[in-house]
Amino acid sequence: MKTLSLLTLLLVLSSIIPLSSGPALASTGLIDSSSVEISLTKQNPDAARPGEPVELTFSVQNIGYNDLEDITLEITPEYPFSQVSGESLTKEISYLNARQDDDDAAIVKFKLMTDAAASEGTYEIDITTSAKTADGSSSKTTTTTKTFELEVRGKEYAQIVTISESNIDLAKEEPLDFIITNTGNSPLKNMVISWKDPKGVILPVYSDNTKYIKYLDAGESITIAYSVMADVNAVPGLYTLDINLTFEDYESNINTIETNAGLFVGGETDFDVSFSESNAGEISLSIANIGNNIAYSVKVSVPQQAGYSTTGSSSTIVGNLEKGDYTITSFNVINTQAAGTNSEDSSSAGKATAAPSGNKSAVTRSAGSGTDPTMKVQIEYTDAKGERITVQKDVPVQMTASAGVTGTGRAGKTNTSSGTSSYLLYLLIVVVAGAGVFLYRRKKQGVKMGTQKVEDKTSENNSGSGMLKN
Repeated sequence: MKTLSLLTLLLVLSSIIPLSSGPALASTGLIDSSSVEISLTKQNPDAARPGEPVELTFSVQNIGYNDLEDITLEITPEYPFSQVSGESLTKEISYLNARQDDDDAAIVKFKLMTDAAASEGTYEIDITTSAKTADGSSSKTTTTTKTFELEVRGKEYAQIVTISESNIDLAKEEPLDFIITNTGNSPLKNMVISWKDPKGVILPVYSDNTKYIKYLDAGESITIAYSVMADVNAVPGLYTLDINLTFEDYESNINTIETNAGLFVGGETDFDVSFSESNAGEISLSIANIGNNIAYSVKVSVPQQAGYSTTGSSSTIVGNLEKGDYTITSFNVINTQAAGTNSEDSSSAGKATAAPSGNKSAVTRSAGSGTDPTMKVQIEYTDAKGERITVQKDVPVQMTASAGVTGTGRAGKTNTSSGTSSYLLYLLIVVVAGAGVFLYRRKKQGVKMGTQKVEDKTSENNSGSGMLKN
């Protein structure tokens, strides 16, 4: 009897528990007669990268009491994600048994493209699921939507955008700047930049060739400054700089960017021009290459200018000038300023007493006693890059008196008269000196003859006295 009572009690309890627990579990939403559980089990890569595809792996599990069929999953991509060409946004599962374990879950994969301009951050994406219950007599379709969060990591990339110089001179300290830009979408950290000229012609001064950058945000630029110098004995030409840039990415992996740039060594030079001599309207100039580069096809000219003019050719080609070489070139030059001064002086002297001293003063000024203006000399040459360069120098010159007679107008007449007067004066002095010498010699010869006559007469007298004594 006691055993019967216990069995009756158990039957009653078993009939009460399902009726009360079923609605309670259903009201929580965790278990339903047709419930599909979707989980993101894998993302490859772990964080989506701008401009690259990302593959999403989902686990689909039926946790309800009823079997399901014709299960459809549709992913709705939003910025920065989009459909990959050839890839479907809908996946289908034919059948799912009720009350599945994790090991029995279905696996579906979607592939999406990440926009190349996407910024680093977390983005949402929705998946809509629809399924039919397979109860044999009737089917019911349920639809649910679930939102997932996907991480996008910015792309780390740096670029050497520009360098400040395209050429440097020999044996001259020059600035050289590298402008580095973070062209990716993520910050860069612990960057190290270094460069090297394999031929050893270009070297840094005041520092080594390595610089460290702790942090560079996306889109920002930084300037890395060096001072460099090229070997004085280097052959002018284009040299290669090998540039190496390393940085750490999001996961602290070391990335390396290797590139190169061209830097021309050599270029312009400089000249020293000095007055050499002046003779009969011709002046000679010494031209020296005082720079560190060779000058090709050197041309020296006396351009049109106030104070000087040239007769004949105003330019001459002297060829190539190595560094340290010099040459001498000559031009027929007229000091037009001195010619104008002489005209005024001779006119003034004519109105006055036309004293010789006035003419002498005019000749002295035309001779260039330090008052001649500087003469402009132009030098054209081709540098090592093949470019034609023009250099102009102001050269102090001193024109001689013989140079002044090449002038025209009244100044020329005044100078000619002065020269003629001087010539006649010298000729008169020579004639007077000759006459004096002649008269002196005649006088000396006459005295000698008179002395000889006296001696002869004395001798005759002595001879007569001796004869009388006999």
